[in-house]
Amino acid sequence: MSYAIIRTGGKQYKVEPGKSLRIPSLPGDAGTAVEFNEVLLGSDGTNVRAGVPTLSGAKVTAEIIKQGLGDKIVVFKFKRRKNYARKQGHRQGFTEVRIKQITLG
Repeated sequence: MSYAIIRTGGKQYKVEPGKSLRIPSLPGDAGTAVEFNEVLLGSDGTNVRAGVPTLSGAKVTAEIIKQGLGDKIVVFKFKRRKNYARKQGHRQGFTEVRIKQITLG
């Protein structure tokens, strides 16, 4: 079973062909192909290759499934006895992608 560890959006993700995952927002519409070139580690099932810091020539291709917003997070600031209370909501954007192919170069 092949897999790779990629870096995107300041985070690292373990990806496998056929799997889908949610990552921070990327530009593009549903059905658009994206390519991740920052492959930190890769395995073809028998051999494991680690990059220093990335594998040269390695890439992961994926397809955007959908764009969306995550669950709402409520930010509530409060100081007792000071008549201070602030409530703010936030929904972080995400892109859901399906991994098509892992090429270790």
